[in-house]
Amino acid sequence: MNTEQFIEMLAAKGITLSPEQIQAYETYYSTLVEWNEKMNLTAITDKPEVYLKHFYDSISAAFYFDFNQPLHICDVGAGAGFPSLPIKIAFPHLHITIVDSLNKRIGFLEHLAKELGLENVRFIHDRAETFGQKKEHREAYDAVTARAVARLSVLSELCLPLVKVGGTFIAMKGASAKEEWDTGKKAIAVLGGKLEQSYSFTLPQEESERNILIINKEKATPKKYPRKPGTPNKTPIE
Repeated sequence: MNTEQFIEMLAAKGITLSPEQIQAYETYYSTLVEWNEKMNLTAITDKPEVYLKHFYDSISAAFYFDFNQPLHICDVGAGAGFPSLPIKIAFPHLHITIVDSLNKRIGFLEHLAKELGLENVRFIHDRAETFGQKKEHREAYDAVTARAVARLSVLSELCLPLVKVGGTFIAMKGASAKEEWDTGKKAIAVLGGKLEQSYSFTLPQEESERNILIINKEKATPKKYPRKPGTPNKTPIE
């Protein structure tokens, strides 16, 4: 996906980018590639691939969820900033908090935010399990996003405790979404969530399957969740 196709395909979905926003994605790409030589941020460095599999794929959440609202969003395990920072560039009014367990990635994100001149972003070095038990973050966010972090039964325990009651957990998944839902739906119910809608589409050009699960937070998460670091992955709620 070249830059022109990226701009056109987003415009077809009602997302119009200014010249400044277009330049921000260019800067994002060049900064990502530059830092990737020093540390492992992504296996994808070819420009058309980054625009398709990182930028467009991240923004695809906006095809099914309204980011035009004044939202405080937490992105769990964002790595090199996906999906929240491509979304932030397209919707500059959003407040974004990224939590990631690797401090080197946090360093990259802080540098990137300065390069892009992003406001209302913060990057926190923490495990999602401990982060979700902190009073100032627990049930504090309008929406929580996660992309390719863990299977749904695990991911829901990392994310749903952060979503305020009435808010939304946006889980971005690949072709395994149906199987993950079958094993993860109990965890989502236990943690206070309910599936509002599941959307399936194919990524343009590459034609690989993508699924976006929109999960509403209907009631407060029991205090014992998330459990201590490593436990959700070892013994998921199933």
